[in-house]
Amino acid sequence: MSYSKFSASVLAILAVSATAAAARDEIRIVGSSTVFPYTQAVAEQFANNTGAPSPIVESTGTGGGMQIFCGGIGEQHPDITGASRAMKKSEFDLCVSNGVTEVTEALIGFDGLSMAVARSNDFDWDLTLGEIYLALGAQVPVNGEWVDNPYTKWSEINPDLPDTDILAYGPPPTSGTRDAWVELAMHAGCEELDFVKEGGFDGDWVEENCSRMRTDGPFVEAGENDNLIVQRLEADPNAVGIFGYSFLYENLDKLKGVKIEGVEPSTDTIADKSYPVSRPLYFYVKNAHRGVIPNLEEFIEEYMSDDALEAGGYLSERGLVALSEDRLRELQDAVLDGKPMASPEK
Repeated sequence: MSYSKFSASVLAILAVSATAAAARDEIRIVGSSTVFPYTQAVAEQFANNTGAPSPIVESTGTGGGMQIFCGGIGEQHPDITGASRAMKKSEFDLCVSNGVTEVTEALIGFDGLSMAVARSNDFDWDLTLGEIYLALGAQVPVNGEWVDNPYTKWSEINPDLPDTDILAYGPPPTSGTRDAWVELAMHAGCEELDFVKEGGFDGDWVEENCSRMRTDGPFVEAGENDNLIVQRLEADPNAVGIFGYSFLYENLDKLKGVKIEGVEPSTDTIADKSYPVSRPLYFYVKNAHRGVIPNLEEFIEEYMSDDALEAGGYLSERGLVALSEDRLRELQDAVLDGKPMASPEK
């Protein structure tokens, strides 16, 4: 693989920033709380293999990470950001406006968006996407009217569900997990409702009216620290949590997954697409820092290694659902060669 395929503009940026950037010894990484445990695992493996300083990995959320990553080049700016959704055009434009003109995108694998409860909760949870929307949407249909959500108990949505208060801990708006949850669970759940289907409402209507999580108490934004949600579920067996599958996978001794549409979240059901709420995971590399920040190339090589990313690799052991072999080889070639991404369409 060649690491020299940078444009003249990037080489010019390197010439300007090399002295400042080289003053920092540690690789700096920000971004998604969902991607964080995978990147942290690679950082530990890299440090063990090479003896180099372990990269500094911060869990800032996808949106926050993009803002920091796109802030500029040089030692004060991070080298990589993790993301639980693809970079938006507005974020790409922010990067370009701040001189971050060449970025490589890496789709590293897939993750399920999980609902979970404490193991001490003995109910056999199985929710439809429509029931999830009715529990957590800011507005819902009641008697043919679109109104503020009145439901306070699960049994009010379906009498077969527990007669307990709805309480769900989930990610804030800055999180890519929140963006993906709204798109994959809330929009899809809203589209299941008879009110929407029989009313002939289109995708634009759904996006406008079904994107807001309720703010009257049953849904609680728990910040970017998914471990805090795990602690809250342990403390309250009636609560449910929303986070990436990796956190459920890492805490199966404490938590159990909620089935969605009859399917339990697992690496197998996410891989075969039978689990209805799954999404790709990414990281983004600032190409102007390659060859300038010590050990950055070597760290990227470790992240792209078969040991890390293949099915059965150490990241799949932590819950990442691996790419197919063909897609993995294509990814490795693009990332190791520093192939710059094109501007997203939206």
